[in-house]
Amino acid sequence: MSNTKEPDLQALIRELLVGLGEDPARQGLLRTPERVAGAFRFLTSGYKLSLEQVVGQGVFEEDHEEMILVRDIELYSLCEHHLLPFYGRAHVAYIPNGRLLGLSKVPRLVEVFARRLQIQERLTDQIADAVMEVLQPQGVGVVIDAAHLCMMMRGVEKQNSRTVTSAVRGVFREDPRTRTEFLQLVHGHRAPE
Repeated sequence: MSNTKEPDLQALIRELLVGLGEDPARQGLLRTPERVAGAFRFLTSGYKLSLEQVVGQGVFEEDHEEMILVRDIELYSLCEHHLLPFYGRAHVAYIPNGRLLGLSKVPRLVEVFARRLQIQERLTDQIADAVMEVLQPQGVGVVIDAAHLCMMMRGVEKQNSRTVTSAVRGVFREDPRTRTEFLQLVHGHRAPE
């Protein structure tokens, strides 16, 4: 969202506060519209970035042909249905086809799509498709394991529930051995939560 929209966004947040039965002129809420507008701009900043901007010069020619996995990438996103956060970890693997992606670019790809209003299923697919587009690898595998506050704080109120989604492309879909290796690596030793 551009800065020209910020005053409109702040006005909407003031209206929301009134709709909730609050007084936006109350001392504790005076700067809330400004803070919330800033938070939403940050949490949806992925709309402002293109795949090309995120990857930049991060693609390298290399003959490596074995699986590369970046595991336990923290992610934070907003559920598009309730505007409540979901958070978890992404695991992204690919088998190169003459080109490698700089390791720091993989978490950046995750973040650019997570910083949009999302559903986890689409987010998983977008990450896999982005790696396919950028590298044209032999295949890609993505697993996301996340907790959704829309399920934890409201609705069914199940605090310990997790949602796991996967997307596989190329040899990860076609070759069961590759898919099994990927899943074993993902579910191996995990970073502490």
